[in-house]
Amino acid sequence: MKSEAQWRAQLTAEQYYITRQNGTERPFTSPYWNCNEEGLYGCLCCGQGLFRSEAKFDAGTGWPCFHTPIHGTALVTRKDRSHFRVRTEIRCANCDAHLGHLFDDGPPPGGLRYSLNGTALVLGKD
Repeated sequence: MKSEAQWRAQLTAEQYYITRQNGTERPFTSPYWNCNEEGLYGCLCCGQGLFRSEAKFDAGTGWPCFHTPIHGTALVTRKDRSHFRVRTEIRCANCDAHLGHLFDDGPPPGGLRYSLNGTALVLGKD
């Protein structure tokens, strides 16, 4: 794990705010909210693969949304009690970066919507 000083040196101020301080980008400002390129979406901080482009869908929220991670151990979840509500936070299992939130209003068959901050992602080619 990196120190906070190392994360600050690696990341822009916005990337640090979102991934290390649990921030959220404004809707429709994400680098990937309207992206249709094929590839593998990974964690910006450590590069671990998270979602394939085939799992991305337009939920109309202004954030990139996915229905299925590449494998069950790529992400960890925890309760988020901020903003006077309870949500399920999504974090990178490898480096503990805050990625976004998980909701149960996604498409079939799983019914899950992984709503991510695009600033916390990097899109690589397979």
